[in-house]
Amino acid sequence: MMHSKFIGCKLYISESRNPTAIAAIDLAAKTDPQVAVLSKFEDSLYNRVRYTLVSYIIDGSSTGEVIYSPIRKVLLAMMEAAFSAINLESHSGAHPRMGVNDDLSFHPLGQATMEDAAYLAKQVASDIGNDFQVPVFLYAAAHPTGKPVGAIRRELGYYRPNHMGNQWSGTMLPDVLPIKPDEGPTNVSSERGATTVGATPFVEAYNVPVLSKDVATVRRITRRLSGRGGGLPTVQALALPHGDDCTEIACLLDPDHVSAYQVQTVVEQIAAEEGLEVEKGYFTDLTKDRMLDKYLKITAD
Repeated sequence: MMHSKFIGCKLYISESRNPTAIAAIDLAAKTDPQVAVLSKFEDSLYNRVRYTLVSYIIDGSSTGEVIYSPIRKVLLAMMEAAFSAINLESHSGAHPRMGVNDDLSFHPLGQATMEDAAYLAKQVASDIGNDFQVPVFLYAAAHPTGKPVGAIRRELGYYRPNHMGNQWSGTMLPDVLPIKPDEGPTNVSSERGATTVGATPFVEAYNVPVLSKDVATVRRITRRLSGRGGGLPTVQALALPHGDDCTEIACLLDPDHVSAYQVQTVVEQIAAEEGLEVEKGYFTDLTKDRMLDKYLKITAD
């Protein structure tokens, strides 16, 4: 069957140092040949892994609503494997997180619409809340008012390190959440944490290493870079320690509005004002243009 609608998903899991856990998640990702893992990015300092998956969507001929995508079952199998192998209480890393399965974002590809992505995001969020008894917060197009993920995370204290000044360790959410989740219980398991699920335009991940361990100074650069701080539109950015002599600016950007070249240039200019050197940044994922082409080649073989 020929398909015209496709969905891209990015699943962020709080683990990269435990090869047994990663192997179990990898195995779960291979349960349907029509769902392809196009890329996987692991960072041991962050202790975090991101899987990028793509599959097709089938919608109802009369309603136009999504009625099936094989990606739904595969995502749940991967999340179940993660919950079985990872305990958030014993997790630590240099990247913020609030759950074993920390974040899941849906992005329309091909002729799929944002409504398609939001509908599927809400289906999977309901599955997570019901099947795993984990609180789920919807964001962007999946949220009734379009609430951004950053706003939810700030309300939950996501960006505040709780260990050694710039690390995240163990559970970081209270037993009873300060805001009501959209799915699942209001009580939090310290072993599993909570999850955010959203639908957004495709975003590219681009990280820029700044050769300094002065996190506070690099955070000032990050604020001036980000859209929220009055910098480049749509850019979300975090300053995170990355090794002994480096602080990385981890960026998400909408390629339809801003380029990685612009991000690199702005970081270099502001860093020069602070007397800091900057290395060439790098993408951690495929670009939007390559994603659907790669999926179609894989599934055609």
